[in-house]
Amino acid sequence: MSSEGEETPELLRSGKLAAAIDLNCDAGESFGPWHMGNDEALIPLVTSVNIACCAHAGDPLVMRRTVELARRNGVAVGAHPGYPDLQGFGRRALALSPEEVEASILAQIGALSGMTRAGGVALEHVKAHGALYNQASDDPLLAAAVARAVWAFDPHLILIARSGSLQSTIGRDLGLTVAEEVFIDRGYDSGGRLLPRHEEGSVITDPDAVSARAADLTLRHGLHAADGTWLELRADTLCIHSDTPGAHLLAARLRVALTDLGTELLSLGRRPLSTS
Repeated sequence: MSSEGEETPELLRSGKLAAAIDLNCDAGESFGPWHMGNDEALIPLVTSVNIACCAHAGDPLVMRRTVELARRNGVAVGAHPGYPDLQGFGRRALALSPEEVEASILAQIGALSGMTRAGGVALEHVKAHGALYNQASDDPLLAAAVARAVWAFDPHLILIARSGSLQSTIGRDLGLTVAEEVFIDRGYDSGGRLLPRHEEGSVITDPDAVSARAADLTLRHGLHAADGTWLELRADTLCIHSDTPGAHLLAARLRVALTDLGTELLSLGRRPLSTS
């Protein structure tokens, strides 16, 4: 039997192995004197960064500094809008109408766009945060509100959505370019949804486990749910949360694992993605 190293070139030729993938992180989530994550160590290790827009986290100075950190490291920048809930870190569902959600996302993208323009950085993508991301993955009204906000601001922006979600379909139906996302540091249930954070196995901090998941995603186009169910998942981009313990160590290990598999790390804007 061939070793994994011997199999990789043949898999690349056959198209079964992803030739390139984006590695993104949610960052810029500190607020005033309150510090969240280690952006200085993490951002240089990824190819895209999703920057909080002062709703669920962040403040204007943090936004500006995070944009500059991304610029210095050649990392693509995207907006990371969430529910306006600083106290709950955007991880609590709010009873907002789709119209309110759409307007809030527009305002948040606009805030970050001001920082990217001032910093000489292009705004490449949008990814909703926390409870809004999870709800928009399955709720057609919220999914449409998110997609409309992105389209209204700039139809050329890439929408990052959970792999296989309703949000992906609705975004493409509107004409947006959609990147399918898999969370490398989060556990999944058998339906392909993220496990609630209070459940065992919901946050993955073991570098060996992260490497194994990367191999499954690139070689076999899927991964195992917490209960052992095999999930077929398309992965245009892999996410690491800045508040995951040892996030920068996971990112460093992930880069090595993907490179060893022959997968190139490229931001979403540097390779073709589907609009249909």
